[in-house]
Amino acid sequence: MPTLVASSSIATQYEISNSLRFNDGDSAKLSRTPSSAGNRQTWTISVWVKRSTLTTGQGIFSTYSGNANINTQSAFQSNDKLNFYDATSAYQWRFVTNQLFRDPSAWYNLCYVSDTTQSTAGDRIKLYINGSRVTSFEVALNPDQNNNTADWNADVLHNIGEHNGEFFDGYMAEFHNIDGQALTPSDFGETDDNGVWIPKAYTGSYGTNGFYLEFKKTGTGTDANGIGADTSGNDNHFAVTNLAATDVTTDTPTNNFATLNPLDGGQAAVTLEEGNTLLNMGSWSSWGYTASTFYPTSGKWYLETKLSNTSAWFIGVVEDDNTAFYNLAAAYPTSSNGGYALYSDGRKAVAGSGLATYTVDCRTAGAIIGMAIDLDNNRLYFSKNNGWSDGDGSADASTPNAYLTLPANKTFRLIWSSDGVDFSVNFGNPPYANSSSASDANSYGDFEYAPPSGYYSLCTKNLAEFG
Repeated sequence: MPTLVASSSIATQYEISNSLRFNDGDSAKLSRTPSSAGNRQTWTISVWVKRSTLTTGQGIFSTYSGNANINTQSAFQSNDKLNFYDATSAYQWRFVTNQLFRDPSAWYNLCYVSDTTQSTAGDRIKLYINGSRVTSFEVALNPDQNNNTADWNADVLHNIGEHNGEFFDGYMAEFHNIDGQALTPSDFGETDDNGVWIPKAYTGSYGTNGFYLEFKKTGTGTDANGIGADTSGNDNHFAVTNLAATDVTTDTPTNNFATLNPLDGGQAAVTLEEGNTLLNMGSWSSWGYTASTFYPTSGKWYLETKLSNTSAWFIGVVEDDNTAFYNLAAAYPTSSNGGYALYSDGRKAVAGSGLATYTVDCRTAGAIIGMAIDLDNNRLYFSKNNGWSDGDGSADASTPNAYLTLPANKTFRLIWSSDGVDFSVNFGNPPYANSSSASDANSYGDFEYAPPSGYYSLCTKNLAEFG
């Protein structure tokens, strides 16, 4: 079952405001070649990541010195284990976790520490996940003492988001590289009162080739206004490849937004892209569907869906009573008792009763379909380009006259079902540029239209307060 609040998203005084969304289909990455070498024995990396695509090889960071086998790199393998190694003609050291990373709703803090000057072999390379040292490995090959072969901090190409043609798919935040110091996770995070690992501000120095990427800027230049701007004070800025201003998001470890769920959908040909905010039907010509990572049980929530073409679709909710029942209802809500949805021609699907009450045709490419779900009063509202309707076009989502009435005491999954249309789903972290950039009353989210009064974007800050 998808989690409501990811393990690293509890509120803290230290807030991370931005992350960078990588779409592997775009071959997106950041790159930099230092002008001179730093410390190749002793260094620390800390970065937060949220995965979007699973079961594919995805580079997190790497170096390249003219041969694909001569580098320092870390990547998620196709089996969802984390790989971290340095190799010349053979591995100088290598670590592959037994732990799997398969939660697309969670932010993970990865902390890598190298200090090959240590006399104890097992202390020369350390890997920490969410503050805890990893001690269980499928592969554990320690380096020789004083090994100096690592290309990290050398004067060679450094990539973030790619290794040897394998591109990262997901979100990154707070990328620290500390040149010349072997630090601990406590320099970058801490455990809160609930036992959850949360970020904190790093206050130390960075060293010659050190850098700090906050992803607060949206330019594409290799400078202080670029997406790859270094704010450590070193001005070690990264060049931008196939990334745009819309890839700078507010989905972060301290405010985790819902996305579409790659573990919860139908038909293999349906793919999720852009950090799981885009449903791509590809060449699939039958019904495919997906659901969200979060499905709250209370509160009032707002989201928007942008349509790519005029094909048929459903948008709504499905009762989460059992998996087989849900799968049938999600694919075509009118075929089962669990679906409550808007159909593309403006009719509504109600609990297996078929389609009824024609209102306004919503099969318009580029249209913004708003959905407001009131789980406190069991009501569901829809709009087309901010025109709300209860079936005759007269009601507003702030009134109790619901477009659809939901049964009480049920848990619902938010679903998108398509017969050929691609959806861009905006939970507050859109994959496209809005013309108005409206937020909710808590100033969270980025929407084309302001959420109705009392409705909020589906993120962990709001869930903690209203869910």
